Amino acid sequence: MAHTVAVFFDDDADRAVRALWRRLDQAGVPSLAGHPNGRWAPRVTFAAAKQIPRRTRDLLKDELRTLAIPSLWLSNLGTFPSTENVLMLGAVVDAELLAVHSAIHDVLAGQVQSPQAYWLPGSWTPHCALAQGVEHHKLIEGFAALHPVDRIEARVEHVAIVDTQTAEVEIVK
Repeated sequence: MAHTVAVFFDDDADRAVRALWRRLDQAGVPSLAGHPNGRWAPRVTFAAAKQIPRRTRDLLKDELRTLAIPSLWLSNLGTFPSTENVLMLGAVVDAELLAVHSAIHDVLAGQVQSPQAYWLPGSWTPHCALAQGVEHHKLIEGFAALHPVDRIEARVEHVAIVDTQTAEVEIVK
């Protein structure tokens, strides 16, 4: 994957997620605070594709101007299987959140190269990653270090397209 559409949080929510990352690191579980590109910020990804062309980015900006993006309530500590183990803080799913997700995918449909299935409507699990690519026993240790987790209200500061190869962030709302 090379491009994602992600929402970034207000300062309070950003600090709260970073505090969870510190707790993981203190427990010996490598969090995303130490991500290789060094510029990882807490986020929830709404879509991912090999490439999101300039014309499609402009269409997305136009669509996002008309949408009210709700706060995300991050409260479900969990994991999901993928090619890399992921420890995550899942968002509470409601109609408003799903409507924004669908609107984004309506714009992207047929306009992007190689959309990634994990983020398509019907498959998406909205979450903020806390650790990924960790060994199974570290996943268990990370869960134990964070459970129970306090709910975080993450107000959306901005929506951006992120180049996952270069870490370049283009704000689209």
